[in-house]
Amino acid sequence: MNERLVVEQRVDKSILNAWICEPAGGGNVAREMTVVVGGGVIGLLSTYLLASAGQEVVLLEAGEAGREASWAGGGIVSPLYPWRYSPAVTALAHWSQDFYPQLGERLFADTGVDPEVHTTGLYWLDLDDEAEALAWAERENRPLRAVDISAAHDAVPVLGSGFSRAIYMADVANVRNPRLVKSLKAALLALPNVTIHEQCEVSGFVREGERVVGVQTPTGVINGDQIVLTAGAWSGDLLQTLSLTLPVEPVKGQMILYKCAADFLPSMVLAKGRYAIPRRDGHILIGSTLEHEGYDKTPTDIALQSLKASAIELLPALANAEVVGHWAGLRPGSPEGIPFIGRVPGFEGLWLNCGHYRNGLVLAPASCQLFADVMLGRAPIIDPAPYAPEGRI
Repeated sequence: MNERLVVEQRVDKSILNAWICEPAGGGNVAREMTVVVGGGVIGLLSTYLLASAGQEVVLLEAGEAGREASWAGGGIVSPLYPWRYSPAVTALAHWSQDFYPQLGERLFADTGVDPEVHTTGLYWLDLDDEAEALAWAERENRPLRAVDISAAHDAVPVLGSGFSRAIYMADVANVRNPRLVKSLKAALLALPNVTIHEQCEVSGFVREGERVVGVQTPTGVINGDQIVLTAGAWSGDLLQTLSLTLPVEPVKGQMILYKCAADFLPSMVLAKGRYAIPRRDGHILIGSTLEHEGYDKTPTDIALQSLKASAIELLPALANAEVVGHWAGLRPGSPEGIPFIGRVPGFEGLWLNCGHYRNGLVLAPASCQLFADVMLGRAPIIDPAPYAPEGRI
């Protein structure tokens, strides 16, 4: 309990300050130049926090910033089954969940783009490990509780009739991730010490002895005092150019989208690994698949039919609704979903913040704050040891 209170105090005091402070520097003081490779939510938010601390930052993105996994995911601000994860993931998730509402408000105030952090609560249905979930909630002091299935139907009248048990957590939110990355990008473009290069694919690293001093791009070398790899599913392949084996690989996930009345689905629901997420405007996301297909992002009819069947089981009224969107993204799969955050041993100047698997959006605020703390030599928000690359690559 005391540890949790300490974490929450850090959220309220130090981290919000990082978001509202003006970039440091000025005068004749030479700033460190940091190159961030990868413009998803982890790269965008890492860039923002480093720039807010006075770093000159160049952000490089192979395509369009925020258009890969950060755009494609559902945006639930919780691991799907948080009690099944290690304490390392739980620590990051708790910190981020508590901070997301403030993050959304700050970005909206600064940029005029609302990330739409939407607190709806989440019902888990017919869990095989319900007892473990409730024990986890008591141990971690999270507001997860068993409810009668009739209460779930009262709260979500469109819920299918084929379920017998439910547990509920009221404070779970979802964020409209395409708007989140748009808002983050707008915040970065307003900072004078940030440069963004899109359509700029990094093919390798430049070394001087034991130090990494830059990256190779189609237009030449871009040098930096520090190089930060935040390239999601592509991070493993990039590190292979240094003969390093990072256990991060692409894991394909497909989603479908419906458009309903704004009040159609008042809460998120999840059963058998599939979920339905309501947006404020009535869009309903259904996801997602887990496929090991390399870098193939092609939506498939097999997945479409499977997702539609899950949608109808959860919400039978969707049987008569039209699917208005179907897409795929690539998650950065990693062992146990524990991200790699920190310095790469044996390669001075090279840092990682990657490998978040299914929880990049969930873990982003804590992961990026922890990364900035470690890189800048500040007291970390949580113990950084479980995420350190040393001994893991």
